[in-house]
Amino acid sequence: MRNGRIQSFPWETWREEFETASRMSLKKIEWTIDSENFTSNPLLTSDGRQEIIGLKSQFNVDIPSVTCDYFMENPPWKSDPAPIMVGIESILLGMAEIDAKILVVPLVDNSSLGSEIKTSQVEAFFRPITDLLRENNMRIAFETDLSAEAFPEFIEEFGEDCFGINYDIGNSASLGFDPAEEFGAIGKRVINVHVKDRLLGGTTVPLGSGSANFPMVFKCLKAFGYVGNLIMQTARATDDNHAAVLVKYREQVVSWMEEVK
Repeated sequence: MRNGRIQSFPWETWREEFETASRMSLKKIEWTIDSENFTSNPLLTSDGRQEIIGLKSQFNVDIPSVTCDYFMENPPWKSDPAPIMVGIESILLGMAEIDAKILVVPLVDNSSLGSEIKTSQVEAFFRPITDLLRENNMRIAFETDLSAEAFPEFIEEFGEDCFGINYDIGNSASLGFDPAEEFGAIGKRVINVHVKDRLLGGTTVPLGSGSANFPMVFKCLKAFGYVGNLIMQTARATDDNHAAVLVKYREQVVSWMEEVK
C-alpha cells in the first residue's frame, strides 16, 4: 500500500510486480493511472512502454486493461476538458503500443454523474476519440454509480463497438443494488469486471465478508455469457502479506464460479 490507499500506481515496485504475478500464476494485470506524476507513468513514456512490453514477454503477463483514475480525479464537466482530452488520447496511444484493449473510466466519487445525468456532456467529450478506438480495436468501459433504472438510458447513447460497462461487484454492493436487476438492465453491455467486496454504505473488506452477493453475480455473468476478465480489486492484507491474500481470493472466486449451476 502507498499512503494508506488501497489502489494506486506502485511507483517503486511496478517492475517487480510482473515477476511476482508470474510466480503466483496471475496472468493479467490491470494498469492504473493516477493524477500523481501523470505524464511520468511508464505507459505514457516511450522508454516506459518498451520496458512494459519487455516485461510482459519475459514473464508471460498480459495487460488487457487500464483503469484511468486520472479521469475520476479530473472530470471534464468540473474543469477545462482540453487537458483531459489530451491525457485520454495519450493513454489510448500508449495502450495501443502495449496491446491493451479496455480503458476503464470511473464515473464515480468526484466524477459521479449525480442525480442529473450529464449524458450529453460525456458523449460530447468521448465523441472525438471514437475513430482512435476503432482503429485500435479498443473500447471504453464506463463504471458508474447509476441505478438499474438510470444506467440503460445513459449507456444506450454510446455505440457498442466502442463503449461498454465495467461492473464493480463491491461498489454495487455498497450502494445496495440488486445484481439481478442490474444485469437485467445492462448485462449485455458488461465488458470488464472488478471483483471486490464492500459493506453496505461502507468500505472495501475481504471477499465474502461484506454485502456483495457473489453467487448471484456469477450466476448473472454466466447467464449473460460473460467471457471477459475478472480483475481483483480486493482488500489489502492486514499483515502486509498481500500476495497470500490474493491467492486466497483467487481460489474463492474460482469456487464461486464452479458453484454456478
